Amino acid sequence: MAGAAHILTDDSRLSRIDRKLYRLERGLALVSGLAVFALMILAVISVAGRNFLNQPLPGYVDWIEQAMPLIAFMGVSYVKRDGAHIRMDIVVGMLRGRALHAVELITTLLILVLMVLLVWGSWAHFARSFDFAAPLWSRDSSMDIAIPLWPAKLLVPVAFSVLCLRLVLQVWGFARALRVGTDRPVAVPLVVDAATQAAQEAEHVSGHDR
Repeated sequence: MAGAAHILTDDSRLSRIDRKLYRLERGLALVSGLAVFALMILAVISVAGRNFLNQPLPGYVDWIEQAMPLIAFMGVSYVKRDGAHIRMDIVVGMLRGRALHAVELITTLLILVLMVLLVWGSWAHFARSFDFAAPLWSRDSSMDIAIPLWPAKLLVPVAFSVLCLRLVLQVWGFARALRVGTDRPVAVPLVVDAATQAAQEAEHVSGHDR
């Protein structure tokens, strides 16, 4: 969705932890955005060097490879918290009450299991690259200017671990809503109808026009 997500807050411990984690997620998303901006600057430098000096930026492709985990993964938990990821909610959107919370709880648990496995696999991938005894602590490097690859590989399990924390909070939120039977759970993205989403998008666009 284009505007702010429909996330409820209160004074509960769950909501306080949610807001604290959200600050971390926003910071990681900012780093991801800065990485995109840095690549734009590098692209300008590389193209200008090629056109005017006949010398592109050395290792431009290597730096792109290093920045890819920043761009692709560091903001994923932020998007998950706000419910802004792409999802097919045709069926889920028709559910209400405990049925909706039960489905959301099951699907979130499945995602959490998958992400835990991805953290384990990506950490093993990083461990194969990192070596304290090797030069620059690296067993492998980029093709052109030999940038160590372990920092980029480390970013993946870090980003996925933050996402796991977010999923644990959402499992907590949906389980709490299922137990209490509330229609207004906190710390989880709520499904909104098409009219509400359209109104939020219109408000978001009109805010940029001011």
